[in-house]
Amino acid sequence: MEAKKEIEVARERDAEVVLQVAGEGGNGGKEEERAATDVSSRSRRVAALDAFRGLTIVMMILVDDAGGAYEQIDHSPWNGCTLADFVMPFFLFIVGVAIALALKRITQVSAAVKKIVIRTLKLLFWGLILQGGYSHAPDDLSYGVDMKKIRWCGILQRIALVYLLVALVEVATTKIHPTTIGSGPFAMFNAYRWQWIFGCVAFVVYMATTYALYVPDWSFVFHREGDVNDGKRFVVNCGVRGHLDPACNAVGYVDRAVWGINHLYTQPVWIRSKDCSQSSPGMGPLKEDAASWCLAPFEPEGLLSSISAILSGTVGVHYGHVLIHLKGHSERLKHWLPMGFGLLICGIILHFTNGTNPLLCSPLLTLTWLLDIAIPLNKQLYSFSYACFTAGSAGIVLSAFYAMIDVWGIRTPFLWLEWIGMNAMLVFVMAAQAIFPAFVNGWYYETPDNSLVHWIQRHVFVKVWHSERLGMLLYVLFAEIVFWAVVAGILHKLGLYWKL
Repeated sequence: MEAKKEIEVARERDAEVVLQVAGEGGNGGKEEERAATDVSSRSRRVAALDAFRGLTIVMMILVDDAGGAYEQIDHSPWNGCTLADFVMPFFLFIVGVAIALALKRITQVSAAVKKIVIRTLKLLFWGLILQGGYSHAPDDLSYGVDMKKIRWCGILQRIALVYLLVALVEVATTKIHPTTIGSGPFAMFNAYRWQWIFGCVAFVVYMATTYALYVPDWSFVFHREGDVNDGKRFVVNCGVRGHLDPACNAVGYVDRAVWGINHLYTQPVWIRSKDCSQSSPGMGPLKEDAASWCLAPFEPEGLLSSISAILSGTVGVHYGHVLIHLKGHSERLKHWLPMGFGLLICGIILHFTNGTNPLLCSPLLTLTWLLDIAIPLNKQLYSFSYACFTAGSAGIVLSAFYAMIDVWGIRTPFLWLEWIGMNAMLVFVMAAQAIFPAFVNGWYYETPDNSLVHWIQRHVFVKVWHSERLGMLLYVLFAEIVFWAVVAGILHKLGLYWKL
């Protein structure tokens, strides 16, 4: 009875409309459950999806809390792709997979749209609470935000936008969803062509705006109490089109125009670039001849870059469609792996291609030739090469998990990832957004830096290993990741999950 109950609990969670960290946890209907169930594995859920979701949460915790000590895994200061730069596209990819599973069959379009809108609003609400400036966790024990400076964008807000648009397209095309798929190599793409058409529209809008929009000169006033530059106004000279540098790109211009410069992220990663930091890629003091834009705000989850991020969700939806229609293990992997490697290679080629040689004369490479530029991997801009590279990587990682866990049955080493993935919203809020350590820090002795969390960091990890960097890394691995894996495992055994 205990094993049967656990299987039923697991199956109820298969048809999530979106990644739980994105605020979704609906139970789903019987038909959606069957869509995500592999008939050749005794009606078990596809555990690789939970493991992938858990891996994404773990990466976020690792890079957020240990990235300051190990710049190699922190976000790239501008062009390039590090471990931290995979987190957001992995979120959006698994969101797309879950959308395809949950919206396989829809009985009432109006009810589905209502549910999508309500969940989108929940995501936006939690995004503003956790990343809009209201929460100052974990070290600052105050709370509240000046509405003149609230940050409107963030991780959950981007997921909300991508989820809303991709899910609405899935609902709008529900009447033409195929029941069977042909045997041709492009049959799956043709069957769900409207999803790909929408993704192409997002791509065209992003590329046209990025390369055609005129970016004028702009200025900003730097505010940081106690800093030598506090209150100074800096002028950034642009007057260009099609630039992808930190100062004069269309992505930043759109956000400044739409949201206002006071509502953007105030600690962009470019401050660690060679143009700004004396110890790049580390967070060192500014160079004496640092560029005027080094202290400027920039929104990494802004509007135009979120339009490009729709591509990650679209690719995820396609992987979900494959999971629904192709029941055999080999058929799924034969579709997933070539697509994943194809996207990965496409991203690499676009990153290194310059305008002097269009190489194979493909449309994408011809585009770079006409523009006389490369399209570098860039998370801050969510460049097209970055979208391809990370979506392909996500597809390859999911395929690897699927082969090891669901095909070969090597499940035990990945159970901890599954547990985190099944309670992703809890771990995201409590660990990745540091709400739990902030709560613990609230119980301090004499001074705020004399709390249980700080004591554990100093005495159990840093002083034992005589290294600030290594001690912080071990603290993140054991006191955060392992701790929350155990908590998530206990909650899974109890059948307790945080749903929005």
